[in-house]
Amino acid sequence: MMKVGSFHSITVVISTVPAVYLPDPLGVAIMLLDPTVATEHSTARSTSTEASSLSSKHRTVRPIGVYALGGLAVRGKKLLAVDSIRGYVVEVDPATDDTTILNPYHTSEFLGATGLALAGDVIWFTKDQSVYRCSLTDFTPQLFVTLPYPADGVAVWQTTVYVTCQKAGYIIIFDSETSREITRFSAPGVGIENLTVRGEELWLSDRLERSVYCMDRATGELRFSVLTPFDSPSGLVFCPSPGTGEETLYVSYAIEEAYIRDDPNNSDFPYDLTFRDRTFIHPLYFRHYPEQHFTLSNGFLVEMIYAEEMSPLEAVELNGLEWRIALPAETARQTVRQIEPIGIPFKEETQEGQRVAVFNLGNLKPHESRIFGWKALLEVRGIKYQLTHIDVEKTPPLPIEFQNRYLVDDDDLMMDSPTIQAAARDAIGTESNLLRKVLKIRNYVYDRLSYGIKPHIDTPDVVLERGIGSCGEYVGLLLALARLNGIACRTVGRYKCPPYPDRQGVPLEPEFNHVWIEFYVPGYGWLPMESNVDDVIDGGPYPTRFFMGLPWFHAEMAKGISFENMKTPDGGADVSIGDLAINHVRFIILGELPPP
Repeated sequence: MMKVGSFHSITVVISTVPAVYLPDPLGVAIMLLDPTVATEHSTARSTSTEASSLSSKHRTVRPIGVYALGGLAVRGKKLLAVDSIRGYVVEVDPATDDTTILNPYHTSEFLGATGLALAGDVIWFTKDQSVYRCSLTDFTPQLFVTLPYPADGVAVWQTTVYVTCQKAGYIIIFDSETSREITRFSAPGVGIENLTVRGEELWLSDRLERSVYCMDRATGELRFSVLTPFDSPSGLVFCPSPGTGEETLYVSYAIEEAYIRDDPNNSDFPYDLTFRDRTFIHPLYFRHYPEQHFTLSNGFLVEMIYAEEMSPLEAVELNGLEWRIALPAETARQTVRQIEPIGIPFKEETQEGQRVAVFNLGNLKPHESRIFGWKALLEVRGIKYQLTHIDVEKTPPLPIEFQNRYLVDDDDLMMDSPTIQAAARDAIGTESNLLRKVLKIRNYVYDRLSYGIKPHIDTPDVVLERGIGSCGEYVGLLLALARLNGIACRTVGRYKCPPYPDRQGVPLEPEFNHVWIEFYVPGYGWLPMESNVDDVIDGGPYPTRFFMGLPWFHAEMAKGISFENMKTPDGGADVSIGDLAINHVRFIILGELPPP
């Protein structure tokens, strides 16, 4: 790492918000859900009109005076939520953020509560290891059941009560009248989960997995999952949209964020790094494509700039210098609206199916300065593939051209090293299923590596012995072990937009580059898998949010090819890119896209 479709007939319900077309910096029309995110492009309006527009086109619901929202419920057109820090049960108007505390005399009983459900006029909630219920008019809790582990979320459907328990790894189902356990389903994720019921569907949010799952309420079978646009989803519920009245899936989020604040009492160090609670509710838009085995979710229109500032460390003279930089790719989750050059024009070429910008810089004189690169306008969304182990049991053999290209050592992977060959055997054991093999290889690498940044990339054998690696070194080891086990795979990169979708219209600069991999499933195609990002729990179990999934903030390019290189006709470019130039990477989130 270096510094720097078709709708599912039952389950897919999306809400639309009146769109507006705005001119953007590249001179094309931008269709956004909320015109208030770019007020500099809007015509002047009166205060009352502006307030009305804000009220009717709210995107993110920000309840007043709350700190960490847990479970969500719905009453009419209002949202109900529980604040685990204050102990408030609040009613929130999603159109105005108006917030009312419903239990002003019973807040202590709800301190630490995490799950919330409403059945008629009865409130159900989880706290510590127990599930309670109370009346909307009384709020005196009555114990329903106590578990051996913490109870996380609760949902109610007729006489059935669903309770999530991360420690147990199950959704436990009870009879509401007798408190008797009826059955239990395996939890789809590994984090703390909350849930809601919608018809024949059971919907769960998972804080660690950054995911929402749609399951069959009767059988517990997973239908599909959706990546959320924000981290740490803490609750969910379907509620009529204030703009259209259509049923919308609202998801709450509760995170602790770092920020810098002024310290007027310390003149030597006038700033402090500290933390604060941040909680809000945002609609989750999605579209499930069952035939393509994936689901798209919330997306954003993003401007990305990649530019090189020619600033040689030493006097260098090069003749006929050609500089190649990969361009963003067209994928199922990423659309390239426009690309234009920065500084000097480029010629576009295709290399192994990937778009590449070729800059002919001519003769470079000693200490010559230049700026060149590209600016792209991208539509990016979250994507999650839904393939099961059974789906890949009878896949066709890997084509010969894929074997010759993606099963070889083409990047110092040390695939002939006894250490790496032994690791490849140990990683999969006797497993023969392709998906299970990939997951076992990933977990094998996670068990043996911890994340750390180095100024250069070492070979996989060195990394494995050291036990610490950057994202690029995770990728190298993953590639070597997968290819030795007959799994075609390739590197993908190269940058992530800083994942702050509410920071729109301002430059966001990533501190580092980033790479991940794609593996190939014959008969289905290339599937993404993150390198080190899911390695978050020592010894596991590891989340699978980015196993066959990518969040909206990944910019896809350079699939299986070098992201950037240079050459001269006589091969005399005996100098590295880092010695010649400084790269500049910048993202600007222009707004949220309409639902997929």
